[in-house]
Amino acid sequence: MRSAAAWAIAGQYLAFGIQFVSSVVVSRFFLAPAEVGLFSIALAAALMLSVFQDFGLTRYITALHVLDRDEITRCSSVAIIFSWATAAALTLAAPLLAMLYHNLALAPIMTIIALSYLFSPFSIVPYALLSRDMAFNRIFAVNVTSAIVQATTVIGLAAAGYSSMALALGMVTASMARTLTTQMFRPSLPFPPQWRGLSKITRFGWQSSCLSVIGAAGSRSADLIVGKLLSLTVTGIYSRSTGLATQLRSLVTGAIGSVLYPAFARLKRQGDPLAEPYLRIVGCFTAGTWPVMAGLAVGAEPLVQSLFGPRWMAVAPVLKLIALSEMLFEAVPMQIDIPILHGAIRSLTVRNILDTLASIILLVVGASWSVEAAAASRIAYGVVWFLIYISFVCGLIGLPLVRLVPVYAKGLAATLAAVAPLALASILMADFANCGLVMLAALAVVGGAMWTVALWMLRHPLHDELVDIGLQLVRRLKPLTA
Repeated sequence: MRSAAAWAIAGQYLAFGIQFVSSVVVSRFFLAPAEVGLFSIALAAALMLSVFQDFGLTRYITALHVLDRDEITRCSSVAIIFSWATAAALTLAAPLLAMLYHNLALAPIMTIIALSYLFSPFSIVPYALLSRDMAFNRIFAVNVTSAIVQATTVIGLAAAGYSSMALALGMVTASMARTLTTQMFRPSLPFPPQWRGLSKITRFGWQSSCLSVIGAAGSRSADLIVGKLLSLTVTGIYSRSTGLATQLRSLVTGAIGSVLYPAFARLKRQGDPLAEPYLRIVGCFTAGTWPVMAGLAVGAEPLVQSLFGPRWMAVAPVLKLIALSEMLFEAVPMQIDIPILHGAIRSLTVRNILDTLASIILLVVGASWSVEAAAASRIAYGVVWFLIYISFVCGLIGLPLVRLVPVYAKGLAATLAAVAPLALASILMADFANCGLVMLAALAVVGGAMWTVALWMLRHPLHDELVDIGLQLVRRLKPLTA
């Protein structure tokens, strides 16, 4: 698992770096908040309709005890059906979205996004197979290649004056690159298609997709709600804030998260208990993510000023609140995966519905006031989300809640140590908002050193994991540089 995690982390960091640089260049030099907001609304609508595209195939393939060639062909055939149906639905919905928001420019953007779903079915199954095989060295190549292609497309077309269209076309080229690379590593074309014996796949797929539909209604509707109740410019600001926070959160835990489901599925197949591994995962997630999110909240003003420029400064107060809310969502990792592995899909669905209702209601109330209130609603939603899932997940794996208290306490202690230099500078420096990236980087380095010492003093499991993963990365990447 550490070997897979080393490759996953390397790919996640490199892909994030590419995408982050691309977003900074495009936002600072080419696109205004309103242009980003226009694309964000189209993308949010597309993601709402595309929840059936994967149809649960990744989890289905990963969790199977036995997987033969016929089953792979069946899964590939199902992927084509639902991905192409998604493309058709998005194309038909494009003019309706333009009418709803009274902006004709939304229709062509959403139509271009729909094109990406014509290629995606040919990458879904091979990517799932690579994940099942724990072949994260190849997944590294897939993710980095698609990130490079997307960034190059977006920057080039934005510089050429394609405005919001550049972001949509970047999705198409990334989907094409992802298809070519996954098929190269793990060919699984559905030719001839296999239509017999689909009942097991479709039964699992509908259950999984219902969860996705419910989750999408809450998580992917934010830009749609903000865009409808406020404005395109405000939507761009909100989208850039949430995007930056979630990208950094994904940078810390996204790579490990991609390894966890197949790893826990393997443990489940072997009949091993999951409580102790899960407790270790909670510790690593909180001690790893909380300092990053807290630091992002404290340093929001100078970070936004340095990266995006003065016209994006309205992002800073929103980013502070979004970053704090993200800390709550890392306190209960694998809240979807653990119930699925235990077959508790009905109970999970009920909680997903409650979760989604809370998200939408709180966001509508907040967005009715201002974008800052909309961001603040995410903190209230995070509290509700935590209470909905904590007892449920721990109960499934037989983990007493009291055992999480010292884990959270150690994570909080490490967080305070990490953000202390940045927090002190924000208090003492008269012009902290204009301190620049060099000063921010220096404060982050000092905070990182204090965080490392805190982990060592606390005897935190994340310290040992980082040492082991670092050694794995060196061993794995050394042949590439030789």
